[in-house]
Amino acid sequence: MIGIFLCDDDNGVRLRIQAALERKIFIEGWDMAVACSADGPRSLLKAIEGKEPEHGIYFLDVDLKDENWDGFLLGKEIRRLDPHAVLVYITGYGDLAYKTFQYHLEAFDYIVKDQDLLEGAVCRCLEDVWMRLAEEKRVREEIFTLRAGDVLRHIPVKDILFFESASVSHHVLLHTANSWVDFLGSLNELEKQLGERFIRVHRSYLAAADKIDEVDLKRGVLRIRGRECPVSRAGKALIRQKRGGVL
Repeated sequence: MIGIFLCDDDNGVRLRIQAALERKIFIEGWDMAVACSADGPRSLLKAIEGKEPEHGIYFLDVDLKDENWDGFLLGKEIRRLDPHAVLVYITGYGDLAYKTFQYHLEAFDYIVKDQDLLEGAVCRCLEDVWMRLAEEKRVREEIFTLRAGDVLRHIPVKDILFFESASVSHHVLLHTANSWVDFLGSLNELEKQLGERFIRVHRSYLAAADKIDEVDLKRGVLRIRGRECPVSRAGKALIRQKRGGVL
């Protein structure tokens, strides 16, 4: 589920935005929810600090009336904690795009606080965000991009056999038929990112569902294009479910 985070010290405006977003999400049936509605930057940061990156959507007031924070400084800190965050600025002023260039923020949109048009503008913005995220997800499912050292690699998802937890903490090995790549990553994050085409067959292995050739129940392994991976009891159940009850 995609989390939406609001920060505006004007309670009336913030509650209007929250109500409009929740109504739009309910009508469209999107897999989203307002995860935090904060009246100040500290409350919002507390909600996301110490957690894995949310890939969240953030609606931020520019003028937060805080002596240490404005919306742009808050956006910069959010970028540090949630690098793929979508930032939308709510402002009582006109064009503030130049400010985001100063902070290297790449804001998705700027919405002017207009008493009559605010809710409609917020909902249209959320629809645009949803469409962009859906397109990015489609592209990610076709091409898997990783950074190995200083090199950025783009590997077709159809070529990936399985992922394996590496002996080095927070590293993952990606296996294809002819090669393997060591990169910084997490099987938990990969499982979320790649969806149903990959099965968590073991706590240390994530395998391409359509490439599993055989499950050896006696030895507790599966064969995938000539390779062997361990398979746990939970992994067997997931494979059986995927294959309509047959291993």
